Amino acid sequence: MKIALIGYGKMGKEIEKVAQSRGHEIVARIDPAATGESFDDGGFQSADVAIEFTAPRVAFSNYLKCFEYNKPVVSGTTGWLDKLPEIKKACSNNQQTFFYASNFSIGVNILFELNRRLAQIMNDRDEYDVEITEVHHTQKLDAPSGTAISLAQDIIDNIDRKKDWKLDKTDTDTDLLIKAKREGDIPGIHTVKYESEIDEITIHHSAKSRKGFALGAVLAAEFTINNKGFLTMKDMLKF
Repeated sequence: MKIALIGYGKMGKEIEKVAQSRGHEIVARIDPAATGESFDDGGFQSADVAIEFTAPRVAFSNYLKCFEYNKPVVSGTTGWLDKLPEIKKACSNNQQTFFYASNFSIGVNILFELNRRLAQIMNDRDEYDVEITEVHHTQKLDAPSGTAISLAQDIIDNIDRKKDWKLDKTDTDTDLLIKAKREGDIPGIHTVKYESEIDEITIHHSAKSRKGFALGAVLAAEFTINNKGFLTMKDMLKF
């Protein structure tokens, strides 16, 4: 498989290592800050799939550029989801292919499933309040993380007494609190805590390195070249 990397920072370099270890070829590395390559070069145009890890302010324009060349996209950039309906429309109307995950770690996606099931159980347990804490490296630009938002949305969808999430402080009991911390070079820690007067229940995921995210992104690329439309980790993992 020929892969174009869009974004050649720490994640891009980690994805490159994992992809090459699995026998894939990196044919383009597009990053204005690190390489001189562009979407118009032959390397990008020869790619079977693009893997995009950049920044929220440029992500959407990168997707559109890939669509111009009818390249499937795997993206792990967060903080741009206000444009998600346009991406889904391009997949349905223009037959583009886009794989999105707020987190490509297999372990985190297992956490998502546990979170949904626990929220369903807790819907009838009014004595418990719930909050989310996420911790990431200081270079992460968006807060809360896309993973924390995904966890929060699944809780809101399954617990009737929670209507919206709020960052760092809440105004009413119907708000779900998300605490976001930026420390050192932490790849990602996510904790969901339910607490009552007598006990607490916690589910927790802590990434040891970026390798798990990179492996998930490459597995998603392998899945994407054989599938069409708007794709997610649920499709790949068959949850």
